Amino acid sequence: MRNGAGGGVAWPIRPFSLGIQNVTKKEIVKTISEEIGLTQLKTKEIVQKTFDAIVETLVEDHRIELRNFGVFEVKRRAARKARNPRTGDKVFVPEKFVVTFKPGKEMEERVREMERRAAEQAGYAQPNGAPEAESHSPSTG
Repeated sequence: MRNGAGGGVAWPIRPFSLGIQNVTKKEIVKTISEEIGLTQLKTKEIVQKTFDAIVETLVEDHRIELRNFGVFEVKRRAARKARNPRTGDKVFVPEKFVVTFKPGKEMEERVREMERRAAEQAGYAQPNGAPEAESHSPSTG
């Protein structure tokens, strides 16, 4: 375990080379409980109430902005015509509401940093994450 940039709770490191692994609510509760010294039962209650408040806000207000984390928003997907890939038949897909998430600036930066470190470890990192390209300026020929 390690602390992320900016301090906070120490989260388990999950190597991507082993494939995608899910972190469960139970693991989050355990980590927070150890970090702040509350029982896992009390911590679980707090975590669940936080999730419940997020869901309730989305249902009532259709949007919740969590500074330095991101924005959850309920959006309407319009009804549309689609094609069944198995049969090729046209099908009607009714409108539906979906939850979208746009990460905050801090989260974006930390994920970019994680991506940069992974690229370095793989041996193909370039400055600023951009692919290396030769510079051919007309003035230098």
